[in-house]
Amino acid sequence: MKINCLIFFFLSFSFVAIAQINPQPGKKLVVISSYNQYLASIKTNPNNELLEIKKEIPNIKLDIRYATKNNFMQQVMYKQARAFARKPVIESLKKIQKELNKKGYGLKIFDGYRPYAVTVEFYKKASDKNFVANPAKGSKHNRGCAVDLTLIYLKTGEEVPMPTPYDSFSAAAAAKYEPVTAEVRKNREFLIATMKKYNMNVLENEWWHFDFSGWQNYDLMDIPFEKL
Repeated sequence: MKINCLIFFFLSFSFVAIAQINPQPGKKLVVISSYNQYLASIKTNPNNELLEIKKEIPNIKLDIRYATKNNFMQQVMYKQARAFARKPVIESLKKIQKELNKKGYGLKIFDGYRPYAVTVEFYKKASDKNFVANPAKGSKHNRGCAVDLTLIYLKTGEEVPMPTPYDSFSAAAAAKYEPVTAEVRKNREFLIATMKKYNMNVLENEWWHFDFSGWQNYDLMDIPFEKL
């Protein structure tokens, strides 16, 4: 009986050891690159549609840095200076813009939906990988569920003071970074609180990056702007 128990223990231990050495492979990353497949997904669920932010919210400001060389890559990444987001994200942005306008502010958009291929290029070149998404998981930008933005004064169009410029690879870019001036802290907290009220949550290490709370329901995409 003891021998049988020992054999069972040995086999059980061996199985666990082998399982740890050879873990089960993870799920394959699914990225939608077929435009027809994207159109089919909209028929299934209208919320899957990527809408152009400027067309949906005409008085919103755009500063699409990746359509210029004024970005951390120092090269043009987008062929068109446009910004898109999924339908529910657009609805949140509409409400946010309306509330801000009443208080004398508005939004300036730096980036929205980002094709997956661009995320791959970012990861290759970025000096600090903490500020770019790992292509192995994809980005919420690739899902059309993330927006990079800041506040502007409605009358002048000038940016409201924030801790850092957009796309700053520094510790000061964090959403709760201290020390900052009282004015900057107030502006940052005002932006974050207003966005959160409408299901847009700030990224911990980037005060300008906001994720839609339902991003998990949307596929990664690699459809270029020109097709949208």
